[in-house]
Amino acid sequence: MDLSEINPVLLVASLMVAATPLLLAAIGELVVEKAGVLNLGVEGMMIVGAISGFAISVETGSPWLGFIAAAIGGAVLSLLFVLLTQFALANQVASGLALTLFGLGFSALMGQSYVGVKPPSMGEIHIPIISDIPVIGPVLFQHDPILYLGIALTAAVWAVLKYTRVGLILRAVGENHDAAHALGYKVIKIRIMAILFGGACAGLGGAYISLIRVPQWTEGMTAGVGWIALALVVFASWKPWRALLGAYLFGGITVLQLNLQAAGVAIPVEYLAMSPYIITILVLVILSADKSSAPASLGRIFHASH
Repeated sequence: MDLSEINPVLLVASLMVAATPLLLAAIGELVVEKAGVLNLGVEGMMIVGAISGFAISVETGSPWLGFIAAAIGGAVLSLLFVLLTQFALANQVASGLALTLFGLGFSALMGQSYVGVKPPSMGEIHIPIISDIPVIGPVLFQHDPILYLGIALTAAVWAVLKYTRVGLILRAVGENHDAAHALGYKVIKIRIMAILFGGACAGLGGAYISLIRVPQWTEGMTAGVGWIALALVVFASWKPWRALLGAYLFGGITVLQLNLQAAGVAIPVEYLAMSPYIITILVLVILSADKSSAPASLGRIFHASH
Protein backbone atom coordinates (compact mmCIF):
# COMPACT_ATOMS: atom_id res chain seq x y z
CA MET A 1 0.00 0.00 0.00
CA ASP A 2 1.43 3.37 -1.05
CA LEU A 3 -0.88 6.34 -0.46
CA SER A 4 1.85 8.76 -1.60
CA GLU A 5 1.00 7.71 -5.17
CA ILE A 6 -2.34 9.56 -4.88
CA ASN A 7 -1.87 13.06 -6.30
CA PRO A 8 -4.34 15.41 -4.51
CA VAL A 9 -4.46 17.88 -7.44
CA LEU A 10 -5.31 15.13 -9.94
CA LEU A 11 -7.74 13.64 -7.41
CA VAL A 12 -9.76 16.88 -7.15
CA ALA A 13 -9.61 17.50 -10.92
CA SER A 14 -10.84 13.96 -11.68
CA LEU A 15 -13.49 14.31 -8.93
CA MET A 16 -14.99 17.23 -10.90
CA VAL A 17 -15.06 15.11 -14.07
CA ALA A 18 -16.67 12.17 -12.22
CA ALA A 19 -19.30 14.49 -10.72
CA THR A 20 -20.39 16.12 -14.01
CA PRO A 21 -22.64 13.34 -15.46
CA LEU A 22 -24.25 12.99 -12.02
CA LEU A 23 -24.80 16.73 -11.77
CA LEU A 24 -26.32 17.07 -15.25
CA ALA A 25 -28.75 14.18 -14.68
CA ALA A 26 -29.64 15.34 -11.14
CA ILE A 27 -30.35 18.96 -12.16
CA GLY A 28 -32.67 17.73 -14.93
CA GLU A 29 -34.49 15.37 -12.56
CA LEU A 30 -34.71 18.12 -9.91
CA VAL A 31 -36.68 20.31 -12.35
CA VAL A 32 -38.93 17.34 -13.26
CA GLU A 33 -39.66 16.62 -9.59
CA LYS A 34 -40.22 20.32 -8.83
CA ALA A 35 -43.05 20.09 -11.38
CA GLY A 36 -44.54 17.20 -9.36
CA VAL A 37 -43.43 14.35 -11.63
CA LEU A 38 -41.32 11.39 -10.49
CA ASN A 39 -39.37 9.99 -13.44
CA LEU A 40 -37.35 6.89 -12.53
CA GLY A 41 -36.22 6.56 -16.16
CA VAL A 42 -33.05 8.66 -15.67
CA GLU A 43 -30.73 5.68 -16.19
CA GLY A 44 -32.51 4.75 -19.44
CA MET A 45 -32.36 8.31 -20.78
CA MET A 46 -28.68 8.59 -19.83
CA ILE A 47 -27.67 5.40 -21.65
CA VAL A 48 -29.64 6.44 -24.77
CA GLY A 49 -27.90 9.82 -24.58
CA ALA A 50 -24.56 8.02 -24.24
CA ILE A 51 -25.02 5.98 -27.43
CA SER A 52 -26.73 8.80 -29.40
CA GLY A 53 -23.92 11.21 -28.57
CA PHE A 54 -21.23 8.63 -29.22
CA ALA A 55 -22.65 7.50 -32.59
CA ILE A 56 -23.18 11.04 -33.94
CA SER A 57 -19.80 12.18 -32.63
CA VAL A 58 -18.02 9.27 -34.36
CA GLU A 59 -19.97 9.64 -37.62
CA THR A 60 -19.58 13.42 -37.91
CA GLY A 61 -16.23 13.85 -36.15
CA SER A 62 -17.76 16.58 -33.96
CA PRO A 63 -18.19 16.07 -30.19
CA TRP A 64 -20.42 19.18 -30.10
CA LEU A 65 -22.88 17.60 -32.54
CA GLY A 66 -22.63 14.46 -30.41
CA PHE A 67 -23.74 16.34 -27.28
CA ILE A 68 -26.61 18.02 -29.17
CA ALA A 69 -27.72 14.59 -30.44
CA ALA A 70 -27.47 13.20 -26.89
CA ALA A 71 -29.72 15.95 -25.51
CA ILE A 72 -32.24 15.28 -28.31
CA GLY A 73 -32.00 11.50 -27.74
CA GLY A 74 -32.71 11.86 -24.01
CA ALA A 75 -35.60 14.27 -24.67
CA VAL A 76 -37.14 11.98 -27.34
CA LEU A 77 -37.05 9.02 -24.94
CA SER A 78 -38.64 11.17 -22.23
CA LEU A 79 -41.53 11.75 -24.69
CA LEU A 80 -42.41 8.08 -24.18
CA PHE A 81 -42.71 8.83 -20.44
CA VAL A 82 -44.88 11.87 -21.30
CA LEU A 83 -47.26 9.73 -23.36
CA LEU A 84 -47.53 7.11 -20.61
CA THR A 85 -47.92 9.40 -17.59
CA GLN A 86 -49.45 12.65 -18.85
CA PHE A 87 -51.85 11.31 -21.50
CA ALA A 88 -52.44 7.62 -20.67
CA LEU A 89 -52.27 8.52 -16.93
CA ALA A 90 -50.14 5.45 -16.17
CA ASN A 91 -48.35 4.96 -12.87
CA GLN A 92 -45.21 7.16 -12.81
CA VAL A 93 -43.00 4.68 -10.95
CA ALA A 94 -43.84 1.78 -13.28
CA SER A 95 -43.47 3.99 -16.37
CA GLY A 96 -40.06 5.23 -15.22
CA LEU A 97 -38.80 1.71 -14.59
CA ALA A 98 -40.09 0.64 -18.02
CA LEU A 99 -38.24 3.59 -19.57
CA THR A 100 -34.96 2.51 -17.96
CA LEU A 101 -35.35 -1.11 -19.12
CA PHE A 102 -36.25 0.03 -22.64
CA GLY A 103 -33.31 2.47 -22.75
CA LEU A 104 -30.80 -0.17 -21.64
CA GLY A 105 -32.02 -2.66 -24.25
CA PHE A 106 -32.33 -0.11 -27.06
CA SER A 107 -28.84 1.32 -26.44
CA ALA A 108 -27.30 -2.17 -26.44
CA LEU A 109 -28.89 -2.81 -29.84
CA MET A 110 -27.83 0.59 -31.25
CA GLY A 111 -24.28 0.35 -29.96
CA GLN A 112 -23.24 -3.07 -31.29
CA SER A 113 -21.17 -1.63 -34.16
CA TYR A 114 -19.50 1.01 -31.95
CA VAL A 115 -17.76 -1.27 -29.43
CA GLY A 116 -14.00 -0.63 -29.53
CA VAL A 117 -14.34 2.59 -31.58
CA LYS A 118 -12.55 5.71 -30.29
CA PRO A 119 -14.58 8.95 -30.41
CA PRO A 120 -13.10 12.33 -31.45
CA SER A 121 -11.61 14.29 -28.55
CA MET A 122 -13.33 17.45 -27.32
CA GLY A 123 -10.26 19.14 -25.84
CA GLU A 124 -9.98 21.38 -22.79
CA ILE A 125 -10.52 25.09 -22.35
CA HIS A 126 -7.14 26.74 -21.74
CA ILE A 127 -7.26 30.28 -20.35
CA PRO A 128 -3.84 31.97 -20.65
CA ILE A 129 -2.09 32.70 -17.30
CA ILE A 130 -5.06 31.46 -15.13
CA SER A 131 -4.78 27.85 -16.38
CA ASP A 132 -1.06 27.85 -15.60
CA ILE A 133 -1.40 28.80 -11.91
CA PRO A 134 -0.01 25.91 -9.80
CA VAL A 135 -2.68 23.75 -8.11
CA ILE A 136 -5.62 26.14 -8.83
CA GLY A 137 -5.05 26.05 -12.63
CA PRO A 138 -5.20 22.25 -13.11
CA VAL A 139 -8.03 21.88 -10.58
CA LEU A 140 -10.36 24.65 -11.80
CA PHE A 141 -9.29 25.91 -15.22
CA GLN A 142 -8.16 22.94 -17.30
CA HIS A 143 -11.41 21.12 -18.04
CA ASP A 144 -13.73 20.47 -20.98
CA PRO A 145 -16.56 22.95 -21.78
CA ILE A 146 -19.35 20.56 -20.71
CA LEU A 147 -18.05 20.49 -17.12
CA TYR A 148 -18.47 24.27 -16.92
CA LEU A 149 -21.85 23.98 -18.66
CA GLY A 150 -23.00 21.70 -15.81
CA ILE A 151 -22.06 24.31 -13.20
CA ALA A 152 -23.65 27.12 -15.26
CA LEU A 153 -26.83 25.05 -15.67
CA THR A 154 -27.01 24.57 -11.88
CA ALA A 155 -26.75 28.35 -11.37
CA ALA A 156 -29.37 28.99 -14.07
CA VAL A 157 -31.87 26.48 -12.61
CA TRP A 158 -31.36 27.94 -9.13
CA ALA A 159 -31.95 31.50 -10.41
CA VAL A 160 -35.04 30.51 -12.45
CA LEU A 161 -36.63 28.58 -9.56
CA LYS A 162 -35.90 31.29 -7.01
CA TYR A 163 -36.38 34.58 -8.85
CA THR A 164 -38.58 34.16 -11.93
CA ARG A 165 -42.27 33.81 -12.67
CA VAL A 166 -41.52 30.61 -14.63
CA GLY A 167 -39.92 29.10 -11.51
CA LEU A 168 -42.86 30.20 -9.35
CA ILE A 169 -45.39 28.56 -11.69
CA LEU A 170 -43.29 25.38 -11.90
CA ARG A 171 -43.14 25.14 -8.10
CA ALA A 172 -46.87 25.88 -7.81
CA VAL A 173 -47.66 22.99 -10.17
CA GLY A 174 -45.41 20.70 -8.12
CA GLU A 175 -46.91 21.75 -4.79
CA ASN A 176 -50.61 21.70 -5.68
CA HIS A 177 -51.55 20.91 -9.27
CA ASP A 178 -55.29 21.34 -8.64
CA ALA A 179 -54.83 24.87 -7.29
CA ALA A 180 -52.48 25.73 -10.18
CA HIS A 181 -55.07 24.39 -12.64
CA ALA A 182 -57.82 26.44 -10.94
CA LEU A 183 -55.66 29.56 -11.43
CA GLY A 184 -55.56 28.82 -15.16
CA TYR A 185 -52.08 27.33 -15.51
CA LYS A 186 -51.63 24.55 -18.07
CA VAL A 187 -50.43 21.83 -15.68
CA ILE A 188 -49.89 19.13 -18.35
CA LYS A 189 -48.02 21.51 -20.68
CA ILE A 190 -45.73 22.71 -17.86
CA ARG A 191 -44.99 19.14 -16.80
CA ILE A 192 -44.24 18.08 -20.40
CA MET A 193 -41.71 20.92 -20.74
CA ALA A 194 -40.08 19.92 -17.42
CA ILE A 195 -39.92 16.22 -18.44
CA LEU A 196 -38.31 17.12 -21.80
CA PHE A 197 -35.75 19.33 -20.04
CA GLY A 198 -34.97 16.49 -17.62
CA GLY A 199 -34.58 14.06 -20.53
CA ALA A 200 -32.19 16.41 -22.37
CA CYS A 201 -30.06 16.87 -19.22
CA ALA A 202 -29.92 13.10 -18.63
CA GLY A 203 -28.90 12.61 -22.28
CA LEU A 204 -26.07 15.13 -21.86
CA GLY A 205 -24.93 13.34 -18.69
CA GLY A 206 -24.85 10.01 -20.53
CA ALA A 207 -22.87 11.47 -23.44
CA TYR A 208 -20.38 12.96 -20.98
CA ILE A 209 -19.60 9.44 -19.78
CA SER A 210 -19.18 7.95 -23.28
CA LEU A 211 -17.37 10.91 -24.88
CA ILE A 212 -15.25 12.43 -22.10
CA ARG A 213 -15.08 10.47 -18.86
CA VAL A 214 -14.63 7.03 -20.49
CA PRO A 215 -14.12 7.86 -24.18
CA GLN A 216 -15.51 4.60 -25.57
CA TRP A 217 -18.82 2.74 -25.87
CA THR A 218 -19.60 -0.34 -23.80
CA GLU A 219 -23.02 -1.80 -23.12
CA GLY A 220 -24.58 -0.59 -19.86
CA MET A 221 -21.74 1.86 -19.25
CA THR A 222 -23.84 4.28 -17.15
CA ALA A 223 -23.61 1.55 -14.46
CA GLY A 224 -26.11 2.98 -12.00
CA VAL A 225 -25.20 6.68 -12.33
CA GLY A 226 -28.85 7.46 -13.15
CA TRP A 227 -29.99 5.84 -9.90
CA ILE A 228 -27.40 7.79 -7.89
CA ALA A 229 -28.65 10.99 -9.62
CA LEU A 230 -32.19 10.17 -8.42
CA ALA A 231 -30.89 9.71 -4.88
CA LEU A 232 -28.95 12.94 -5.22
CA VAL A 233 -32.14 14.96 -5.80
CA VAL A 234 -33.50 13.67 -2.47
CA PHE A 235 -30.11 14.24 -0.82
CA ALA A 236 -30.19 17.84 -2.08
CA SER A 237 -33.72 18.39 -0.69
CA TRP A 238 -34.70 19.62 -4.18
CA LYS A 239 -32.20 22.53 -4.01
CA PRO A 240 -29.82 23.04 -7.01
CA TRP A 241 -26.73 24.14 -5.05
CA ARG A 242 -27.04 21.19 -2.71
CA ALA A 243 -27.27 18.96 -5.79
CA LEU A 244 -23.94 20.44 -6.94
CA LEU A 245 -22.31 19.72 -3.57
CA GLY A 246 -23.84 16.24 -3.49
CA ALA A 247 -22.58 15.45 -7.00
CA TYR A 248 -19.05 16.46 -5.97
CA LEU A 249 -19.34 14.37 -2.80
CA PHE A 250 -20.47 11.24 -4.69
CA GLY A 251 -17.99 11.95 -7.48
CA GLY A 252 -15.27 12.22 -4.84
CA ILE A 253 -16.20 8.87 -3.29
CA THR A 254 -16.12 7.19 -6.74
CA VAL A 255 -12.71 8.67 -7.63
CA LEU A 256 -11.28 7.98 -4.16
CA GLN A 257 -12.22 4.29 -4.29
CA LEU A 258 -10.49 3.99 -7.70
CA ASN A 259 -7.38 5.73 -6.34
CA LEU A 260 -7.36 3.50 -3.26
CA GLN A 261 -7.54 0.44 -5.51
CA ALA A 262 -4.59 1.76 -7.57
CA ALA A 263 -2.61 2.45 -4.40
CA GLY A 264 -3.11 -1.16 -3.30
CA VAL A 265 -5.16 -0.54 -0.15
CA ALA A 266 -5.74 -3.85 1.61
CA ILE A 267 -9.53 -3.75 1.27
CA PRO A 268 -11.21 -6.15 -1.20
CA VAL A 269 -11.87 -4.35 -4.50
CA GLU A 270 -15.55 -5.34 -4.38
CA TYR A 271 -16.04 -3.42 -1.09
CA LEU A 272 -14.47 -0.30 -2.57
CA ALA A 273 -16.59 -0.59 -5.73
CA MET A 274 -19.72 -0.94 -3.57
CA SER A 275 -18.95 2.16 -1.50
CA PRO A 276 -20.72 4.82 -3.65
CA TYR A 277 -23.92 2.75 -3.68
CA ILE A 278 -23.80 1.94 0.04
CA ILE A 279 -23.40 5.63 0.83
CA THR A 280 -26.30 6.44 -1.55
CA ILE A 281 -28.54 3.97 0.31
CA LEU A 282 -27.48 5.36 3.72
CA VAL A 283 -28.22 8.91 2.59
CA LEU A 284 -31.69 7.91 1.35
CA VAL A 285 -32.47 6.05 4.58
CA ILE A 286 -31.41 9.04 6.69
CA LEU A 287 -33.30 11.58 4.59
CA SER A 288 -36.45 9.51 4.00
CA ALA A 289 -37.58 10.47 7.50
CA ASP A 290 -37.78 14.12 6.36
CA LYS A 291 -40.33 14.43 3.58
CA SER A 292 -41.18 18.06 4.36
CA SER A 293 -39.10 19.50 1.52
CA ALA A 294 -40.52 17.22 -1.20
CA PRO A 295 -43.01 18.82 -3.64
CA ALA A 296 -46.48 17.97 -2.27
CA SER A 297 -47.88 16.71 -5.61
CA LEU A 298 -44.79 14.59 -6.41
CA GLY A 299 -45.80 11.37 -8.17
CA ARG A 300 -49.52 12.15 -8.11
CA ILE A 301 -51.52 11.84 -11.34
CA PHE A 302 -53.31 15.01 -12.48
CA HIS A 303 -56.85 14.77 -13.90
CA ALA A 304 -57.78 17.97 -15.73
CA SER A 305 -61.51 17.16 -15.25
CA HIS A 306 -61.27 17.92 -11.50
